[in-house]
Amino acid sequence: MSVRCARLSSVAPQTPIMLIDAPSLYFRAYFGIPESAAKTAQGQPVNAVRGFLDMLAQLVRTRRPGRMVCAMDHDWRPDWRVALLPSYKAHRVAPEGGEVVPDTLTPQVPMILDVLEAVGITVVGAAGYEADDVLGTLSVTQPGPVEVVSGDRDLFQLIDDARGVRLLYIGRGVAKLEDCDDDAVRTRYGVPADRYAEFAALRGDPSDGLPGVAGVGEKTAARLIDRYGDIAGILAALDDPASGFAPGLRTKLAAARDYLAVAPKVVRVALDVPLPPLPTELPTAPADPERLLDLAQRWNLAGSTRRLVDALAARDTE
Repeated sequence: MSVRCARLSSVAPQTPIMLIDAPSLYFRAYFGIPESAAKTAQGQPVNAVRGFLDMLAQLVRTRRPGRMVCAMDHDWRPDWRVALLPSYKAHRVAPEGGEVVPDTLTPQVPMILDVLEAVGITVVGAAGYEADDVLGTLSVTQPGPVEVVSGDRDLFQLIDDARGVRLLYIGRGVAKLEDCDDDAVRTRYGVPADRYAEFAALRGDPSDGLPGVAGVGEKTAARLIDRYGDIAGILAALDDPASGFAPGLRTKLAAARDYLAVAPKVVRVALDVPLPPLPTELPTAPADPERLLDLAQRWNLAGSTRRLVDALAARDTE
């Protein structure tokens, strides 16, 4: 596990905390801004860095959080998930090992981390866990209200109206951010947020190597969850001749029994990642302004760093 941060927090617990899915944002930034539009004087692409910082600036400006933590993938494909389901993200493994990542994105990630450190925004990851797991753990251990920012649908499962945990879903970009509570998940998928992982396991997700149950789409998955509660209830009902399954559906579910026995554990976000006490206060001025200025000049990020610094400072004037 590693933590890159500034100082210990003294912010009141009621101040909103924003939990950032950093990989989700910088991948979107990389593909959303052409490399030709953002380069250093030496020609090195910085499109992911620039886009990431602009997203943060917009989030700070529009949502005005008082606390923030950026979560990183220290293991994008944890062994414990692969042991349960070997197909998990298997299509994204590079021939030489590791994740398939564009060559020009990889060197930009350390740049993002350096800028965040100079600004004073905490970054944390944990060995053996994905960023999703870090976000999940922080969502249940940090005082609310909590706003999780991600374009990953799996994080709908973290929504908890009782604790004030919401998902700011950026699947269509930060400018079209969707502020989601439990009702939003029910309206969108027909299941409550705390059953989204079960729903996703049934439906499947090719982007994560989750095959789902053949012939079971979103509507059928939602009906099954509504009737039987969860996958354990569905599997138990399969052994009951009076459970009311249509013959074809019973056959499909029975054929996927082995998959269904492990898929929910793979899809569920870990809520118990070992994390140290974290400084979470969002600064109103850079922690290391001289270093930030140097990084901005070196990497041609003056505009983006200024927008982020201005957004942070604006919170101190209201």
